[in-house]
Amino acid sequence: QVQLVESGGGLVQPGGSLRLSCAASGFTFNAYTMHWYRQAPGKERDLVATVSSLGATDYVDSVKGRFTISRDSGKDVLYLQMNSLKPDDTAVYYCAVDYWGNIRWGQGTQVTVSS
Repeated sequence: QVQLVESGGGLVQPGGSLRLSCAASGFTFNAYTMHWYRQAPGKERDLVATVSSLGATDYVDSVKGRFTISRDSGKDVLYLQMNSLKPDDTAVYYCAVDYWGNIRWGQGTQVTVSS
């Protein structure tokens, strides 16, 4: 079955960096577009970044120039490098895949940006 396991979250000061990882299993990772979403307290879950099976990337405007999504198809791992973090980036971050019309989610990893 499809499994997505995020890691790498934590507490970081404004201006700091974190790299999130998402280990994927149960499907042909290199054939699917992958996504990072985030959900802040009291808000909806929003798309942050996308990487296609061919490596094309897209970002929400608020993270452009600060976040980088990438994938390692040899290891079946999705990454999100987050630089110049701001308090507004505080959220639970989820990786996701649209698998045969159903969105599959990981359990999420908490990112807190605070001094």
